[in-house]
This record gives sequence, structure tokens and C-alpha cells, in this order.
Amino acid sequence: MRAVHGFRRRPPVTYDHALDAALGKLHEEGRYRTFIDIERRRGNFPHAVWTKPDGSEQDITVWCGNDYLGMGQHPAVLAAMHEALEATGAGSGGTRNISGTTIYHKALEDELRDLHGKDAALVFTSAYIANDATLSTLPKLFPGLIIYSDALNHASMIEGVRRNGGAKRIFRHNDVAHLRELLEADDADAPKLIAFESIYSMDGDFGPIEAICDLAEEFNALTYLDEVHAVGMYGPRGGGVAERDGLMDRVDIINGTLGKAFGVHGGYIAASAKMCDAVRSYAPGFIFTTSLPPVVAAGAAASVRWLKDHPELRDLHQERAAVLKLHLKGLGLPIIDHGSHIVPVMVGDPVHTKAISDMLLEDHGIYVQPINYPTVPRGTERLRFTPSPVHDPKMLDALVQAMDGLWSHCALNRQELAG
Repeated sequence: MRAVHGFRRRPPVTYDHALDAALGKLHEEGRYRTFIDIERRRGNFPHAVWTKPDGSEQDITVWCGNDYLGMGQHPAVLAAMHEALEATGAGSGGTRNISGTTIYHKALEDELRDLHGKDAALVFTSAYIANDATLSTLPKLFPGLIIYSDALNHASMIEGVRRNGGAKRIFRHNDVAHLRELLEADDADAPKLIAFESIYSMDGDFGPIEAICDLAEEFNALTYLDEVHAVGMYGPRGGGVAERDGLMDRVDIINGTLGKAFGVHGGYIAASAKMCDAVRSYAPGFIFTTSLPPVVAAGAAASVRWLKDHPELRDLHQERAAVLKLHLKGLGLPIIDHGSHIVPVMVGDPVHTKAISDMLLEDHGIYVQPINYPTVPRGTERLRFTPSPVHDPKMLDALVQAMDGLWSHCALNRQELAG
């Protein structure tokens, strides 16, 4: 190999080979994720049209969407978006600090503040950004802050805690005794924050909100509660599990999403006016991001407003989830049931999970995405069903019959997991 100016030339980096190896590993482990091209048809959700790789189309029913209540199709939401589009055009035109704050953003934040019984709310472009930006900014506001984070928190919370540069402690999932041990081991005078969720989306279990709030008061810690899988769906007005349990006033910062039960897009925090003011003033993820389009903010505000007054939709949602779980349990399928609206069916193998997902889609027109590592631990691969009020009994029966047949076809065990 010829030396150039005294240096030995190294062989060229083979970037494509590295990419091939990384992607090949996913294929070998059965974890390669495939995008399913679907088109939702207005007024026809949860039905959609799947465009197959060969270009042909097939009618399908979506069973894994996060539009939990079908609000992405609701007339009140669409009307508000049409009105805002005609009034303002497409985009916001800037960051919130520079020309990107409109009457629609302020109205949305006011609806969210009211929903959670807080002094203020702050809207971000997604709940992921809201978690990441807020949790990574808090140590700037409280020097020496120690964050205690549940082991199964969302990736966005983990990233925010990781990036903040401060001290962190990970407590075992929903283990209040372990959390107490960690709190007792640290300096009593250090600022502290406990970050956790109300509903953990992969198992559908609830966080011990009251017990954690008790610990927070005892150890003078702030509380940060992620309610993204609960807002709109729990509580008298859809404020989440904390509202349902009468605990919103005991939680310092609530994180929520506008892209799941509210059916639109975006995320937010609700907290004291001082907390929201400090986060908006210091968080780069808020300061340097173009704000939500006014049309999106208008639709989200309409959805929040409508759901505050319609608990019957939440009741029907819970009923549909309970019926699906009852039928699947009756077949001996291994579901996890913690009493929430999320219905995980355990498969335990990535290849089998993908195969069942493919057969449901291709042979039965039922779309449910396989959930594999790293979203869940290896050996706990699953299908995660999210029934909604617009999944009628006929759709439910079709799903149950298909699952029954495929479980037998794949010779998978039938057993009931304890909730």
C-alpha cells in the first residue's frame, strides 16, 4: 500500500457493507419492520385501503391504530380544521417565538390547561418532543436535580433523562418500595423529580399514581406523569387516569398527546404557569421548532373540547375493549389484561408474530402490526390490539374467529396469562 506524505493510506470505508450487515441482522432475527401502505377513508374508519406491493388494493380493518376514539374522523374536528385552513392557510410560518403563535395555539393551550386543572399548558410538535425537551431541560432549572424514572418509561422519557446530563435513578417497573429505597439513599436536600406513566402501552398496566405522589410529598420531589395513552379516554372529562382517580392536583407536570385519543397531532405539558414559562424559555426543543400548523391546533382544540362533554364515547370504548378481551380469553389465547383499553396477545417469537400479522392482513383483511424487540423485551413479542368505539360487533367477531383459526394453524399454545 503506497504511503502518501508519510501516511499509510487506509482501505476505503465500506459504508454499504455496514448497512447491509445492520439490516441483515434484523432480517435474520425476524425483527425487520415493514411499512404497510394504508389509506384511511374519511367517514369510514376503522376501515382503510391497503395498497399491496404489487399495486393492487384490498379493503382492510385497522386494529392497531392509536386513534383510539375515532376522533380523527369526527365532524367537529374536521369542521374546525376546514375553518382554520380557509382563515389562515397551511403552515404557522415560524417558531412560537417568531411569528408562529396564533389564536389557535393559545386556544388549544387554554383547552388543555382547563382539561388538567392546571394554570398553564405548553404545546409541542409531538408528545415525544414534549417529553424529551422538558425532561432534558429541567436540570437547567433545578441544578443538581435527580430524576427517578420507571424502568418501562417511554423511549422519549428515557432519551430526555439521558440527555439532561444530571443524575438519574431507574426504579423497577411500578415498584414503589424500590423507588423509596432510591429516594432514601440520596441527599435529602437535593432537588428530585419522579417520572412515570399512567398507562404503559405494551402491557396495558396502570402506574401507581397515588402511591408515587405520596412518596413525592414525603421526599419533597416533583412528579412528572406521562398520560399519552390515557388522555381523552379516562376521567369524567378525558383528563386521564389522574383525573379518574382524583389526583391531578397532586401531579406537578402532566404530559399528553394530541395524536392518539384526540385524533390529530402534537403533544403538550400542563403544569403551573411558572413551570411552563420556564420550560418554554429554556427548552431548545420548543424554542427552535416551527410551531404546529394552525389548522392542526384548531382541530386538536375542537377534539379536546368535544370529548370533555361526551363521556359516553369513553364508556363505549371501555366496553368494546372488555368484550374483545373476554372473547380472546374464552379461546384460551394468552392475553395480558390489566383492565385498560389495550389488548396485548402474547406470541413470544418474532418470526411467528410477523407470520400471524401477515396472515391476518392478507387472508382476513385485518391489520395489526407485530410488536418486537426493542419495543418489548426479547421473548415477549406480541400482537397489540386497540379496539375503539367504531369497531362494531361484526368486526370484533371477524377478528376473534380469525385469531382462533390462525392460533390453531400455527400450533401455538393456548393459555391464559395472569393480569
